[in-house]
Amino acid sequence: MKLKLSSLLLLAFASTVHAADNLPDTPTTPMGAIERSDVQRSAALLDQAVDYLQKNGPEKSFAAFNQRKGAFVSKEFYVFVVGLDGVMYASGGASASMVGKNVSDLHDAAGKTFIHDMLESAKTSDSGTVQYNWLNNFDHRVEIKTTEFHKIGQYLVCVGYYIPRATREEAKVMLDRAVALLKKSGGNAAFTAFNDPKGGYIIKDEYVFAIGLNDGKYRANGDRPDLTGTNVRKLTDAAGKPFIKDMIELAKSQGHGTVDYVWRNPATNGIEKKHSLIQRVDKVLLGVGYYSNK
Repeated sequence: MKLKLSSLLLLAFASTVHAADNLPDTPTTPMGAIERSDVQRSAALLDQAVDYLQKNGPEKSFAAFNQRKGAFVSKEFYVFVVGLDGVMYASGGASASMVGKNVSDLHDAAGKTFIHDMLESAKTSDSGTVQYNWLNNFDHRVEIKTTEFHKIGQYLVCVGYYIPRATREEAKVMLDRAVALLKKSGGNAAFTAFNDPKGGYIIKDEYVFAIGLNDGKYRANGDRPDLTGTNVRKLTDAAGKPFIKDMIELAKSQGHGTVDYVWRNPATNGIEKKHSLIQRVDKVLLGVGYYSNK
């Protein structure tokens, strides 16, 4: 039996995590919890819309879905409906201007014809998902959006959620802030702030981690505060790369730099490429990473 690459990476990730010294079995992932909450809210709204359409029919349902401040819009979550003919029949979001138009060739910021992809998927399945880049009107940024659809008769009822992703520039800004705090406040106060979900150092899928250069132990880890004090010098990534060792050597030899490896994104809970910017502050290595799924 053949396993997909993603499955192999997950298995490898699990084995390498447990190979590290005394790593707890169950991670605490506040950012992952936020992302899963978004998935649940999106799915709940979709179920609500599907149920409403089945009970009330297209005309009444589309009128309800089109209300920008109605029961089917909640912050960045909204319902939109595309017919199997490619026409947009309802939308409570930014795509409301497209209602009544054929959107089968609509493409995202990267040129992906995501509506076409959904229509193709709907030929063989009554439900599915598509991922694309779209404007999040809630924070006025183009972000990765995952939309789930359910086919009801001749219509695809859709609701999507946004995946928060930090850029390299944002990671650099956070790292500079963390370095400044450590230099100003000293170890304990800074490490406490880095571990605190409300401390300002855990945003989107980025977080600060701190590692002692001499003992290889976590001083802080915004994704896994429970790992504080754990020796992770021998930790390897899903591909077997000793990235912590590489970080420590880079910090000692050059003081700063970037280390690339494969790691779990706490926002998506998926294994992705990670690029960590690191900076030495006395005997501590500070790092902040950003992810790419390509």
